[in-house]
Parts: sequence; C-alpha cells; structure tokens
Amino acid sequence: MALDFGPLATFFIANALAPEPKVMKVLVATSAFMVATVVAMLVSWMKAGRISPMLWITGALVVVFGGLTVWFHDETFIKVKPTIVYTMFAVILGYGLATGRPLLRMLLESAYPGLDDTGWRKLTINWALFFLAMAVLNEAVWRTQSWDFWVAFKLWGAVPLTLLFAIANIPMLLKHGLREPDTKAPPLPPEG
Repeated sequence: MALDFGPLATFFIANALAPEPKVMKVLVATSAFMVATVVAMLVSWMKAGRISPMLWITGALVVVFGGLTVWFHDETFIKVKPTIVYTMFAVILGYGLATGRPLLRMLLESAYPGLDDTGWRKLTINWALFFLAMAVLNEAVWRTQSWDFWVAFKLWGAVPLTLLFAIANIPMLLKHGLREPDTKAPPLPPEG
C-alpha cells in the first residue's frame, strides 16, 4: 500500500510545503512525485523481485508527463496524466471483455478466491465504468478548478472514491462466490 500511495502522499506534501508562486509549487510537487514513483518502483523490485504491470504503466506515465511538466513549466501535462491512466485502464478492461480475456481476473484472482465467471465479468464492467467516470471527473476538476483544489482532489477525492467503490462491490462479489482466502499454509516437509 505504501508503494501505491507513497508517491501520491509525497506529491501532496511537497505541494503543501513548496513556496509560492504557483509555478514553483507545480515544479516542486511534480519533481517529488517523479522521484517518489521511481523509488517505489525500485523498492518493489528489491522487495518483491518484480515491478507490477500497473506500477510500470503509472511509473512511465508519471515520469513522461512529469518530465514534460517540469521541462515546459506547464501543469497541464501532470493534470492530464490521471485522465490518461484512467482511460487506459478502462480501455484495457473493455478490450479484455470484448475479446474474452479476463484481464482483471489474471491480475487479481488470488485476491478474490472463489469468484465465479459472472462475478469476474461484473467486476470488470464495474471497474471499467468507474475508470471512465474518474477520467471524466479528473477532466472536469482540472479544467475548472485551481491547482491547489486539483491537488487536494487527487488525495481527498480520488482516493476515497476508489476505496468506496471497491467496498461497494463487496455485496456483488459475495453473491458470486467470493470467499475468504485460505490463510492456512500447507505443512512444510521436515528439513533433512
């Protein structure tokens, strides 16, 4: 969880501590976000021996759009990044549904043991629609609100909305076979 939310928290804190004018806040927060994202990727690789596909995608987009923001001194690039990420996830999930490849199931099967095919299909549809809605919401917020409001929205709006949406899916998941994972590990053979 620290790998997922650490860079976002770093972005928020750097923005709060950065001096005015706004361009300085944008540059400091964006630079801190890029560094924290790369650190999260390195920690993931060192601890887990791999970097998840989602972290690769978001990391690459943070570095590219953050780099453009810093290079051109234009906040538009970093503000558009969430829209692109949300849209990309929605399209990937939609593509998986259309082609009969349950991409969400491949990524999260161990997290949702016992979920039947209908549950996976509904969960995929729900998340695809949620990501589309979040892309539209991000566009509306960054185009109509100030930099500080948009930054606060990322932390106090987008994160709680995502958690609430995940929780709202639980009754549907339970209806379609979700059960608690078997936490009892199989016995290990004695060492010789």
